[in-house]
Amino acid sequence: MDDKFAQELYSESLQLSNLQLGHSSTTYGFNESDIQADDGSLWGGGSDDELDKISDLDREWQRRHDQFHTIGYRDGLIAGKEASAQEGFNIGFKQSIPVGYNWGITRGVTSALACVPDELRERLIETQEQRDKFRELYGSVNSLSASDALKLFHDDILTKEAQAAEQSKSKEATVSVGGAQEQSSNSASLGTYTAKLQSLILDAPEIQVQFFHQEV
Repeated sequence: MDDKFAQELYSESLQLSNLQLGHSSTTYGFNESDIQADDGSLWGGGSDDELDKISDLDREWQRRHDQFHTIGYRDGLIAGKEASAQEGFNIGFKQSIPVGYNWGITRGVTSALACVPDELRERLIETQEQRDKFRELYGSVNSLSASDALKLFHDDILTKEAQAAEQSKSKEATVSVGGAQEQSSNSASLGTYTAKLQSLILDAPEIQVQFFHQEV
């Protein structure tokens, strides 16, 4: 009697355990077939094909990143060069216009006076001394080539920039800079030739010339 009761109790307990295990597997959706791949291997989600696809995407992303980074750097560099070139052109144009215009006037007037007949030159310039000065100025101006004129203009710009830098340092430097300015006015420069022509024309009222005066 006791043995039969024990067997029935054990059988019911075993059935109850099987039911609980089956319910647990269903609840959590976890069984052996789920963790096996089609080829029988465990953890079937990480196949070689999928890993290769991920690697290809990473390489493509890096390639596009490098490509657009290079394009952006190149476009920025070009834009910077264009902006700098335009700014330099604007500054150079503003500096060269008055100097170039007055230099052209100086060459034109001295060349014209050298080519006119003596009778007309005597009517325009009263004294022989003045005519000799015009002739001397013509020889000095005519001896300068275009390259020489550009070099003088460049040297004059550098001198003015150096003087401006010295003036901005201290008030004491202003005295020495003033002496340097006076010395540079006596040296060869395009402005020097123009100043000589202006001085000569003051004594020759028959010659009418319009110079370019730059506003400060």
